[in-house]
Amino acid sequence: MNQRALIAAAAASLLSTLLVATPALAQEKEKCYGIAKAGQNDCANLSGSHSCAGQSKVSDDANEWKYVAKGTCNDMKGMTADQARMKGKGMMDKPMMDKKS
Repeated sequence: MNQRALIAAAAASLLSTLLVATPALAQEKEKCYGIAKAGQNDCANLSGSHSCAGQSKVSDDANEWKYVAKGTCNDMKGMTADQARMKGKGMMDKPMMDKKS
C-alpha cells in the first residue's frame, strides 16, 4: 500500500468514527434549564434575548440551560424546556407592583 492510500484510509476511518460517535454522545445528554451559573450557559435562552453560550447574566435563570447527563437534571433541581416555559409564563402573568418614587 502506498503512502497516499494509507493516509486516505486513515482519514476515512477517522471520519467514520466521528460520524458514528457523535449521535451517541448527543443521546447521552439533555438540556437542563435553571441550573446554569452566570456566564456558563451552553447556548441561546428561551426568551431569545441572546443566542450564544456564556451570555447569561444571572445564575439559575429559568431561561438559561446547560447540557447535563441524561436523567440527572431533576436531581440538580433543574427543569425541562416545557417546565421552564411554564415558569416563565407564570412570571409574566403576575401583575407588576407599582414602584413609589
